[in-house]
Amino acid sequence: MINKVQKFIQKEKLLPQTAKIIVGLSGGMDSMVLLDLLVLSGYHCIAAHCNFHLRADESDRDAEFVRKWCKSTDVPFTSIDFDTSEYAEDRKISIEMAARELRYEWFEALRKQYEADAIAVAHHKDDSVETVLLNLIRGTGIKGLTGISPKNGHIVRPLLCVSRSDIEDYITEREIPYVTDSTNDQDIYLRNYIRINIIPRLQAVNPSVKESILRTSLNVSEAEKVYSESIRRSIEILFRDNKINIAQLKETASPQSVLFELLSPLGFSVSTIEDVFQSMDSTPGKVFYSENYRLIKDRLYFILENNKNESDSKDYYLIENNTDEIIIPVNLIFSKESSPVKINKNKRFLYADADKLKFPLILRKWQAGDWFIPFGMNGRKKLSDYFTDQKYSLKDKQEVWLLLSEDDLVWIVGERSDERFKITDESKNIFIIEYVNK
Repeated sequence: MINKVQKFIQKEKLLPQTAKIIVGLSGGMDSMVLLDLLVLSGYHCIAAHCNFHLRADESDRDAEFVRKWCKSTDVPFTSIDFDTSEYAEDRKISIEMAARELRYEWFEALRKQYEADAIAVAHHKDDSVETVLLNLIRGTGIKGLTGISPKNGHIVRPLLCVSRSDIEDYITEREIPYVTDSTNDQDIYLRNYIRINIIPRLQAVNPSVKESILRTSLNVSEAEKVYSESIRRSIEILFRDNKINIAQLKETASPQSVLFELLSPLGFSVSTIEDVFQSMDSTPGKVFYSENYRLIKDRLYFILENNKNESDSKDYYLIENNTDEIIIPVNLIFSKESSPVKINKNKRFLYADADKLKFPLILRKWQAGDWFIPFGMNGRKKLSDYFTDQKYSLKDKQEVWLLLSEDDLVWIVGERSDERFKITDESKNIFIIEYVNK
């Protein structure tokens, strides 16, 4: 079996010949075989054991077993203890996910500490079959049907070329001791349930079902390469400056697939991505959320933003009569002059009759029902209608600031002033604001 594993390592380019490797060593049959094969192949191995303290005395037994074994075989050894249950509860995740996060974060820290080339873990063919079925049951995209990858970043899996029965034969032949995890025989975890209950029933229908699933996953893996390249090219074209061009999205072979591959890594759920897809022809304004992002449906684009906690910012700011400048939330410079003044007609300047203003002025975001009398006009206009006329996107509306005197709107900052506060021949004192748009 050692030749088979060595050829697989070379074929998949998993490890350089002189690699230093962090080897995940649980003490079970798979990881004990992995360590033995890598040591015999001449690699510099550092065994790393995680005690998750999930099986009472059995967890401590495993830790002591691997420590003694590594000492007897002169393999460098290190271990760590985790309170996995507390970690899972704090983060509201499953025990399985908690153990996975803790394990791989520590392995990566060790890799950097020891300047190792890779982290080797003991997944084999049967694990890959179980993963395909697990993903199929939970629901998955094309990548989920490709099984376990031989290499993912610095993580390598040299045993993916062998089966569980191959490992059993090898460990008997080499007379390598190992410990057994009693929970492996319990079907309380979905992966165990698949291994104990589902696969045997599938084998009753097709004795070679494992080989069939592996062969299919390999075929899907090859197709996935074509799929991913096509998706990558599409995303390069239609996703720029955090905007998804809807017209270009519609021209792709599968808009829903493009959205899935673009948005799922950002935490958007499958059902949310389906809603995004269905909204392509809907009216602007819908907002879709993941934990850290929001996606805004505009006329021509889906606009991606960090999902800022709006409660972290103030709802309004007060500007006193003697204020010279503010820089938060926007940069405004204030001054006063006596009439007459030379007027700069750039929209980033406001010239208002100071005697009509009531301080402190209020700076806030727009609200439903806001209205003003646009400069040069006589009638009232709702801000929502003004924004529509000016083709403001939802993002533009959310970012605009308004300056008010009591309840009256004085200025859409950097955009349009109100007729009621304009300078006339009778104006004596002029209040000037410059919006510094950096």
